[in-house]
Amino acid sequence: MQWTDKIRQVKILLVVAAVLIAAASLLVSHQLVSDLKQEERSKMDLWAKAMNFVQEADSETDLSLALAFIEGNTTIPVIVTDKDGQVLEFRNIEDSLGVDDYARRMRQAGDTISIDLGYDDYLLVCYDESTMLKRLTQYPYWQLGIVMIFVVVAIFALLSSKRAEQNKVWVGLSKETAHQLGTPISSLMAWTEMLKEQYPQDDLIPEMEQDVKRLERIAERFSKIGSLPEPVDASMQEVLDHVIAYMDKRTSQKVSIKGHYPAAEVIVKMNASLFEWVIENLCKNAVDAMEGQPGKIDLWLLVEDDIVAVEVVDTGKGIRKKNVKNVFRPGFTTKKRGWGLGLSLAKRIVEEYHHGRIFVKQSEVGRGTTFRIELRR
Repeated sequence: MQWTDKIRQVKILLVVAAVLIAAASLLVSHQLVSDLKQEERSKMDLWAKAMNFVQEADSETDLSLALAFIEGNTTIPVIVTDKDGQVLEFRNIEDSLGVDDYARRMRQAGDTISIDLGYDDYLLVCYDESTMLKRLTQYPYWQLGIVMIFVVVAIFALLSSKRAEQNKVWVGLSKETAHQLGTPISSLMAWTEMLKEQYPQDDLIPEMEQDVKRLERIAERFSKIGSLPEPVDASMQEVLDHVIAYMDKRTSQKVSIKGHYPAAEVIVKMNASLFEWVIENLCKNAVDAMEGQPGKIDLWLLVEDDIVAVEVVDTGKGIRKKNVKNVFRPGFTTKKRGWGLGLSLAKRIVEEYHHGRIFVKQSEVGRGTTFRIELRR
C-alpha cells in the first residue's frame, strides 16, 4: 500500500507540475501579446509622424526615408480619414468595399492617432491589430482550453487508477476468502459423510449437507470475482428451482415462493452459480420489503422470440418513483442495515457477464415490485 500511495503521490505531483507549467506559459503568452500590442502602437505612432512629415514637407524636403517607412508597413491594417470620416487612404486591407465600416469600428475601439494639420483641420490614422497579433491573442484561450482538457483527463485517470486499485484489493480479498474457506468446507464435507455412515436415519444430516454445499457455492462465487466466467448451457428451470428450494427453507412461512415456467425446458448460456445469486438477491430483497407481513414471490420464466426473461414479482412495500433510478447505484439502500451493494452487483453480473439487462419493470408503493431480467438465447 505504501508503494501504491507513492505512485499516486507522483501522479498528483505530475498533474500539479503540468498545471503550473501551463499557467506559467499562459502568463508568458499574455505578456508577449501585451508587448507586441505596445510595439504595434509605437509603430503606428511613428507611421503617423511620417505621414505628418510628408504632409508638412515642402518641395525641397527629402521624403525618401519617410515614404520608405510608410511603405514598409505590410502587416498592420491602417486607414487614414479626414476629420469628417472620409477615407483618404488605406493599407493591408483586402475588402475595399468595407473600408468605411472598418474605419468606424476602429474609431469606436479607440485605435486612432490624430495628425494635426492646423487651422482646426486634422487627419485620423485608424489602425487594427495585425493578423499575427490576432492569432497570438487567441492562442492563450486555445492553450487554456487544452490545459483544462488535460487536467480533466488527468483527474479522470487518477480517479480511475484509484478505483482500479480498490478493485484489485477487493478482488484479492475475495479470492483469499475463497481460498481460506476451502479447507474448512472440505473438512465439513468429510465430517458430513462420516455422520451419514454412522447415523443414516438422521433427518438433520441431509440439511447439514445442503448447507455445506451452499458454502461451497458461495466460496466458488468469491473465487470468480475479478475474472470473466465462461458461460455454459444450463437449464433456467433448474436454476430457479434451486433458488426456490433454498429460499423456501430459510424464509418465513408467511411468504410463499412459486415458479411459473413454460412447458418446454429453456436452455440458456450462463454461469449458473452467479445467476442463482442474482435471483436469490432479488428474492431476499422482496422478503425484506414485506417487513414480516404475509406475501408472495412469483418467479415467471418467459420466452419471447430470442429473449429469455425472468420476472421476480413480489407483494412488498414497493419502491418510490424517485428511488427507482437509484436502486442499482452502489451504496443506495432503504434498509436500516446493509451496504447497498446487492443490486449493483446483480446488475454487473447480468450486464457484464451475461450481456443481458436488468431493470425495474413496475413498482407501486404498498402493492409490490416487479424486477425483470432479459437474456438472449
